[in-house]
Amino acid sequence: MEAKIKTHVSEAKKAKVKDLAEKMKKKTVMVISIKGLPSAQFQDIKKKLRNKADVMVVKKSLVNFALDHSGIKELQELVPFINDSTAVLFSDSDAFELSSILSKETSPAKAKAGQIAPMDIEVKAGPTELLPGPDISALSSVGLAPKVENGKIAIIQDKIIVKKGDVISEAHAAVMAKLDIIPFEVGVEPVAAYMDGIVYKDIKIDSEATIAELESAYGSALSFAVEIVYVNSLTLDYILSKAGAFENVITRIVTGEPEPVAVKAIEETKTEAKEETKAEEPKAEAAEGLASLFG
Repeated sequence: MEAKIKTHVSEAKKAKVKDLAEKMKKKTVMVISIKGLPSAQFQDIKKKLRNKADVMVVKKSLVNFALDHSGIKELQELVPFINDSTAVLFSDSDAFELSSILSKETSPAKAKAGQIAPMDIEVKAGPTELLPGPDISALSSVGLAPKVENGKIAIIQDKIIVKKGDVISEAHAAVMAKLDIIPFEVGVEPVAAYMDGIVYKDIKIDSEATIAELESAYGSALSFAVEIVYVNSLTLDYILSKAGAFENVITRIVTGEPEPVAVKAIEETKTEAKEETKAEEPKAEAAEGLASLFG
């Protein structure tokens, strides 16, 4: 009978697995993408999160070992998202709060061959800091029209050298580097997160878009609440004003008085709630107002 071969596991690896298993008991365990992120920027982000989260780059095999020790079966759903270009974040903070923080931690990055252009990349006409020589041929190779002015190369006319969605070539990347065109932003991108027993596979947060949605919802909700006569501290004045306008119409119908002014008053009242929202404080007050309206 053949003896079973035992796999040797170093003490250092055992200690790391134990540490990971302990960290997995945090409120939030998040897989984040660090693809293309310079090491210096990654370290800077880790420092900024020091009081909120621990960030570790770990191999999938170690994560699997740690999961066996953590006893949290739901975390297994995060394993497929872990690869060589990801890190794992552990925190007692809310996953969506952390995602919002991470979405702001970006910095400009130069283009590399093989990347997809995030926008139309245009070179504007005008002088450059490039000296006459081989750079003239490099600029011409991507469709630019260079000429020499005052001892330096100038671009004769505006030109889109790469369209949005196209693959950036070596030649285009080289020209963008020479002209200091930086079309990309790099940062930490939330991929998936476990929080309070649930795995969220769409964890990205766009703070500005979310605030814009809340502002729009607040304006619509206020107008709708007035229309259905939902009474609270925000709608009462509008509802009383609307009631007064209707009272005037009824009075004019009974007495036979002309009614254009009253009709106009009703129409103005219907739009008054919408117009009023423009004077409200944006962003934070919008969210607060929406909550209080139906809270």
